[in-house]
Amino acid sequence: MTIERAVPNIKTNRVAETRAFFERLGFEAVMDLGWIVTVASPDNPKAQVNIISEDPAAPGISVEVGDVDAVHAQAVEHGLEIVYPLRDEEWGVRRFMLREPGGTTVNVVSHRRG
Repeated sequence: MTIERAVPNIKTNRVAETRAFFERLGFEAVMDLGWIVTVASPDNPKAQVNIISEDPAAPGISVEVGDVDAVHAQAVEHGLEIVYPLRDEEWGVRRFMLREPGGTTVNVVSHRRG
């Protein structure tokens, strides 16, 4: 399994203010879907933070992997708690979510090619 990056997800009911905070630190918005904004370092694009509208079901961390289907198969094989099924999302990713033993939801994702 190749881990491409791990991105913390900040849940907030003040998305615009949180985005502005990170922009003042030098981050730039690279994706804005309204309910989620991704900011990244212009010098190191893999250094990112996701800002998510406050939602109790929102994941605490996103992990991008090379092959989400293979990771999903391993999660099922090991009996891990999957809380969001494997699916293609309209914004160009394939993902699923699982819960780690301490209760944090982990978003496991691959970008669809093509």
